[in-house]
Amino acid sequence: LMSAIGGANVSETIEGRERYPINVRYPTERRDDVESLKRVYVSTPAGAQVPLGQLAELRLKTDPGMIRDENGRLAGYVFVDTQGVDIGSYVNQAKALLRDKLKTPPGYSLTFSGQYESMQRVEKRMRFVVPLTLFIIFLLLYLNTRSYTKTLIVMLAVPFSLIGVAWALWLLGYHFSVGVMAGVIALLGVDAETGIFMLLYLDLAYEHRLRTGKMQNLKDLETAIHEGALGRLRPKMMTVMTMMVGLLPIMWAQTYEIGADVMKRIAAPMVGGIMSSFCMELLVYPAIYLLWKRRGLHKT
Repeated sequence: LMSAIGGANVSETIEGRERYPINVRYPTERRDDVESLKRVYVSTPAGAQVPLGQLAELRLKTDPGMIRDENGRLAGYVFVDTQGVDIGSYVNQAKALLRDKLKTPPGYSLTFSGQYESMQRVEKRMRFVVPLTLFIIFLLLYLNTRSYTKTLIVMLAVPFSLIGVAWALWLLGYHFSVGVMAGVIALLGVDAETGIFMLLYLDLAYEHRLRTGKMQNLKDLETAIHEGALGRLRPKMMTVMTMMVGLLPIMWAQTYEIGADVMKRIAAPMVGGIMSSFCMELLVYPAIYLLWKRRGLHKT
């Protein structure tokens, strides 16, 4: 049957430097007709010719085009493309639906693979990478400021920027993905940089008035903080605009360009986070700094 239906190479023809195989099989009208195949004679060891229909039952049946196995077990694949929902949410909904409506026979199992499996590996790694990144940033800030209070004030830039990340993802219709997580990790370093500069300007203005004897009351403290925040406005604006100029061309990339989908999801949280941290640091940092230094002012 393999030779008659599928064909078998019996020789090859040589034409100069070219080689062509000679394949032998039944003509189309015989190999596509089950009744004709039943009449194919098979030689026995005794030399008799027996019709194939007497040795086996022949019927047409649709089966998988390829037999696959996974971990030593037969496997069948169902490919799914999701739209309008992230992979994690889709798989969770599918698991709940299959759990209620699908009864698998003994020995069968159902596994979600592909992008979902990759996402699970990345999430497991991110549970270690993100806390480690925050700890390293906290440690470096403390070594620089030698103050837990200043370090915590600078670390407030992280939740400030996450507000912008949430808004940017919502406006662009992006789901939380590996690319977004990579953008958030990159944003953490930018937050620490801008936060430490804001705190530096506030400290310089405060210490200057303290050295010159102009820190006598709450009004003087407010004036010092106002001067420090105002002096940080231009450098902060330059920092934000420089980053925006570098990131916005990525956001304008067309989806058909190679790597555009991933790069846009890395840049989106950085764009949104930089904008929100810019506003929050200029508005909230001075107020927090005032509450902190006011306590020391009352003691003196």
